[in-house]
Amino acid sequence: MNLLVVGATGTLGRQVVRRALDEDHQVRCLVRSPRKASFLKEWGAEIFQGDLTKPETLSPALEGITAVIDAATSRPTDSLRIQQVDWDGKVSLIQAAVAAGVERFVFFSILNAEKFPNVPLMEIKHCTELFLAESGLKYTILRPCGFMQGLISQYAIPILEGQAVWMTGETSPIAYLDTQDIAKFAVRALEVPETEDKTFPVVGTRAWGAQEIINLCERLSGKDAKISRVPIGFLRGMLGFLRFFQWGWNVSDRLAFAEVLANGKPLNAPMDEVYDVFGLNSQETTTLEAYLQEYFSRIMKKLKEIDYEKNKAKKKKKTPFKSKT
Repeated sequence: MNLLVVGATGTLGRQVVRRALDEDHQVRCLVRSPRKASFLKEWGAEIFQGDLTKPETLSPALEGITAVIDAATSRPTDSLRIQQVDWDGKVSLIQAAVAAGVERFVFFSILNAEKFPNVPLMEIKHCTELFLAESGLKYTILRPCGFMQGLISQYAIPILEGQAVWMTGETSPIAYLDTQDIAKFAVRALEVPETEDKTFPVVGTRAWGAQEIINLCERLSGKDAKISRVPIGFLRGMLGFLRFFQWGWNVSDRLAFAEVLANGKPLNAPMDEVYDVFGLNSQETTTLEAYLQEYFSRIMKKLKEIDYEKNKAKKKKKTPFKSKT
C-alpha cells in the first residue's frame, strides 16, 4: 500500500513509519524539515517537504497515495497555535485527501475528547473527528491517552538527576501505552475492513497514578524523588495571564490540558474487543513496568560503564613531579 505518514518525525509518527516499513508498505513522509527527517530516509521511506499550514503543499504529497496515517500535532514549543495545526491544517489535509481519492485515513485523537469542550486541544480533536466522519473518506479514529515515552522526561530523568518532579496534587490515573504498540494498531487498521468508519480507544494494560509511577521509578533507580507540588489554582491563574499575550497563547492552550488531568477520573477504557477486531495479541503489549525496567536497566548499566572508565582513567593518571636543579 502507498502510505503517507503525517507527523513522521514525532514520537508516535516515527514508530508508525518503522512499523509500516517493516510490513512492506511504501511509505512517504510529509515533513517540514528534510534535514531533521534524514533518519527516515535511511530507513527506506520517501521524504516529501510540506506543511499542514500550507495547503498548496498537500496535494502534491498525496499523488499516488492510497492511505494516510495522520500522527501530527502542534508542539508546546511551536510558534503556531494549536488551531493552526490541529484544526486548520487537518481540515486542509482531509479535504486534499478527498480530492486525491485516498482510500483510507487513520487519525489519532485523544481519549474522551468530547468530554472537555473547554480544553482547546480536546475540543479541536473532537471537532476533527466529526469533520473526518462527514468527509466521505473511509476512516479509522484511534484514541490514545498517554505515551510511555513521555514518562522518561517527566519522571525518570529528574529522579536520576536529583531534580524536582512536578505534580499538581492528585492527578488522574492514565493508561499509558508504548508508541510502538500504538503504531501496530494504526498500520493494522489499513488491513482490517472491520475498522472502517469506526473509533477505538488505544490504551495500556492499566491506568497509573503519578505517585505510583514515581514509586516505581524510585524502586528501579534506587534513588528518591524530589517532589514539588503545583496547586491547580496557580496553573489556572497562569493560564489566564498568558492568554493576555499573543506569545503565550500556545502555552496557555497546552496548560488548559491540566484540567483533564486534575479531575481525578481515570483515563482508561476496555480493550478486549479492540484487540479482537484488530487481530492483535494483548499479551504482546508492553506493560509500564516492563518499559521502565528496560529503560532503567540500560541507563544504570551505562552509568556504571562511565564510572568504571572514569576510575580507570584516574588510576592511570600519574602525578607530575618537577625535578629540582
